[in-house]
Amino acid sequence: MEQSTISDDEFPPEKRLEAPNYRLIKAGIATIPDMETLQECVAYENAHQNRTQILRRLKWKAEELRENEE
Repeated sequence: MEQSTISDDEFPPEKRLEAPNYRLIKAGIATIPDMETLQECVAYENAHQNRTQILRRLKWKAEELRENEE
């Protein structure tokens, strides 16, 4: 069975952060692959919703990505 991959173009910040419930938003954040995508998500969140809880989760994801770079 082939496994398909979703490119970041198919899963932009608005799809990651505008899901119908918080669990889906958490999943969207958890699957952020790199700092560039994370920065796009932070910029999108700041411009559109500016939700403290989501920004905090994005901060935790940034810390996780930095740890994985080391």
